Amino acid sequence: MIVRIVKMTFNASEVEAFQELFQQNKEKIRGFEGCNFLELYRDKNEDNIFFTYSYWENEDALENYRTSALFKEVWSNTKKMFSGKPEAWSVDKVWSSGDR
Repeated sequence: MIVRIVKMTFNASEVEAFQELFQQNKEKIRGFEGCNFLELYRDKNEDNIFFTYSYWENEDALENYRTSALFKEVWSNTKKMFSGKPEAWSVDKVWSSGDR
C-alpha cells in the first residue's frame, strides 16, 4: 500500500472554489480503481493550506490515477488556484494505532 500526501496552498480568494471542486470530485477519486481511502485536511492555523491524504493499492494504481483523464481534469482546475508550489509525498505506512 502507498500513502499519498499532497500539500496545497491556495490564493485566499480561491479557497471556497477549491472546496467546491473537491466536493464535486471526491467520490470519483475515491472510486478510482486502486484508491482505498481519501481524506481532505485543512491547516488549523492557515486557512488556505490543505492536504489530501489517500491510500493506493500500489505504485501502479497511483500512477494509473495520475495519468487518467479524471486526474488531468481535476488537477488542471486545481492548480489554477494555487498561491504556492504544491508538495507531494508517497510514503509507506510503518505503524497505525489500529495495528496489533
